[in-house]
Amino acid sequence: MLPYPDTLLRGIGRNLFLLACLALIPSLISAAPRDQSRWDRKYATEEFLFGTQPIRFLVENVHLLPKGRALDLAMGEGRNGVYLATQGFDVVGLDISLKGLNKAHLLAKHNNVKIETRVVDLENHQLEKNTYDVVLCTYYLQRNLFDQIKNALKPGGMALIETYNIDYLRYANFSRKYLLEPNELLEIFKDFKIIRYQAYDDGKEAYSSIIAQKPKGN
Repeated sequence: MLPYPDTLLRGIGRNLFLLACLALIPSLISAAPRDQSRWDRKYATEEFLFGTQPIRFLVENVHLLPKGRALDLAMGEGRNGVYLATQGFDVVGLDISLKGLNKAHLLAKHNNVKIETRVVDLENHQLEKNTYDVVLCTYYLQRNLFDQIKNALKPGGMALIETYNIDYLRYANFSRKYLLEPNELLEIFKDFKIIRYQAYDDGKEAYSSIIAQKPKGN
């Protein structure tokens, strides 16, 4: 016979499981400050880490985007969001790094435009629903954001996404979990209207880009 009742042992097991979960919380809480410090260090230079010019895919297709309120996710130093502001968009930029966003404001001032920014951890942030005409996310891959991006768009709004794909491993060491699989963006936005799509490889880098429009009835 067991020395303790079976129900008591089950209770102890549950308590041990809860204690194990609680033990993980400090590491989860500290992850965001570590990410923030890492990016603040990267952006702590007068040089613009990724330059001041917007990505080509955005420039070539900006005329397709519905004018209005635009959200730039993982804005960094602001090259893409500031460009949208120069094109008449009302831009909000989110990023975990205050130093990056401060540089985005400097870039905006240099271009005689204004932007709104917020320091947030995108891994623990909820986007407002049906709020934006455009959602922009470049060179930042957090797969559980895609549903939020869709919900954040107004009906008829467009998402513009660009980041490295799996072929980039030919040219650089990179964590595969942050690389798009073949046609992944097409699958993610299969319920949207695809306006533009490309899978680009110039022998030095490889990335995928998409502009997808939310159905107007949603």
